[in-house]
Amino acid sequence: MSRRLSLLLLLFAGACTLQRATPGTPAVLASRSVSAVSGPLAADEHMAHMSAADLAAPSAVMPISSPQHPTLPASNSGAAERVRSSPRHGEWVKIAYEPGSADSLMAWVVYPFSNSASQKAPVVVVVHEIFGLSTWVRAVADQAAADGFIAIAPDFLSRVRGGPSSVELPADTARRLIAGVSTAERNRIISASANYGMMLPSAQQKYAVIGYCWGGTTVWGHAVNGGVKGYAGGVAFYGAPYTKAGTPATATTAAVPATVDADSLAKITQPVMLLNGSKDARIAALMPALDSTMKALGKRYTGVNYDGAIHGFLRAQNDLRPTATDSAAAVARAEAEANLAATKDGWPRTLAFLRKQMGVK
Repeated sequence: MSRRLSLLLLLFAGACTLQRATPGTPAVLASRSVSAVSGPLAADEHMAHMSAADLAAPSAVMPISSPQHPTLPASNSGAAERVRSSPRHGEWVKIAYEPGSADSLMAWVVYPFSNSASQKAPVVVVVHEIFGLSTWVRAVADQAAADGFIAIAPDFLSRVRGGPSSVELPADTARRLIAGVSTAERNRIISASANYGMMLPSAQQKYAVIGYCWGGTTVWGHAVNGGVKGYAGGVAFYGAPYTKAGTPATATTAAVPATVDADSLAKITQPVMLLNGSKDARIAALMPALDSTMKALGKRYTGVNYDGAIHGFLRAQNDLRPTATDSAAAVARAEAEANLAATKDGWPRTLAFLRKQMGVK
């Protein structure tokens, strides 16, 4: 996809403790709009629990009118410029799915600056959204490198799209293809990417995983799987863990809602953090049960639900979207303020988590 089109893509609307954060930092304007989902989707264990807004492809937005924050990941509108002008070395690489395999996947790797050849950096695997390896995800990897990590953003669609490629897929195409990427495939790709990074001369033998939406659920799946030696934990942005189906009502009994799958959570051995926007009620509703279950299991987990922020707040931030009425503009301004406040709190939390888990001072 061209750089101009990439600039127009924007994401969709939308110790164990559960925290509720109240954004208070002013921002400028709105977030983003979505187009309707069209046609049936092949089911997978994540998409069965996603809302229509989560599945909708991003639509065009107005040009950005507020400054980007150099210590935060770029918003969608600023992502192409961030990647283009980065002083850090970023490159496309092909990674074997498994040792000795002729089958490879494509990944975008960004390296941090270091003071000497003896200074080693830990690895962060960045898992993209349901819309594939976009320019925005590459910009997130660039920010992770700016903060001292070797960042690897693999294309989880490499196999189902027909082979490794650096060409960015249209969001709707990526969304349809991603149904063919199983949980086992996701874990193989994370492990392959982490191994690629940890074998670099400039790397420590430690890695963590961060992911967004579909990628956030993938973070939970890797935590349950346990990864490979060196795995230190994961941060899931607005991505739910595995859930257990509820039971329907009968003539004499009430329906029992679905809830988190305690059996899968019991397998987690490394810390996990979940950062969500309260306007994503699908995940917000699960968070109290997730908190209590993780606490009962003795797991190291932190959950933060940001008041007023949307699903996809890190990508939306305070990007503009057109509105037809004054009331819609007021809602957009409030969302933008909440999204940016959530980003300003959530990214430093993420860095603190990564540095603690991988022993970075």
